[in-house]
Amino acid sequence: MPEAAPAPDSWEYSLYIPGDPRAVTVCRRTLRLILTLHGLTHLLDTAELLASELVSNAVLHTKGPACLRLRFRDGVLQIGAWDADPEPPGLPSGPGEPADAESGRGMALVRACADLWHWQPLSRMGRRGKLVWCELNAA
Repeated sequence: MPEAAPAPDSWEYSLYIPGDPRAVTVCRRTLRLILTLHGLTHLLDTAELLASELVSNAVLHTKGPACLRLRFRDGVLQIGAWDADPEPPGLPSGPGEPADAESGRGMALVRACADLWHWQPLSRMGRRGKLVWCELNAA
């Protein structure tokens, strides 16, 4: 039996999803499979939480399709969610915000768990929108 080829040092996956809350589960399970196959199981729990928050925001707070993007390069995993709404995401709650605030808690989790996060306007398949992304160092 031939030896398996070594995993590339960089890779990218995109999963286009409908505006359906069930897509969040599909994204989590897909992310787990990809990270397991690439030997990044030590990132699974945090990456799954971050992807869930980003995809949930894209599916629940915007209309139309969305996309989960996973990119690994130079020892950094980037998790992104594209949606068709060009407006910036709800900003993370600050220390002075009430704990029961209706919005911003998901992005506060992203800010707390990721090494870096940001958003940018982005077009996909001829549609304007945004990409909200975060990074985890694999080391």
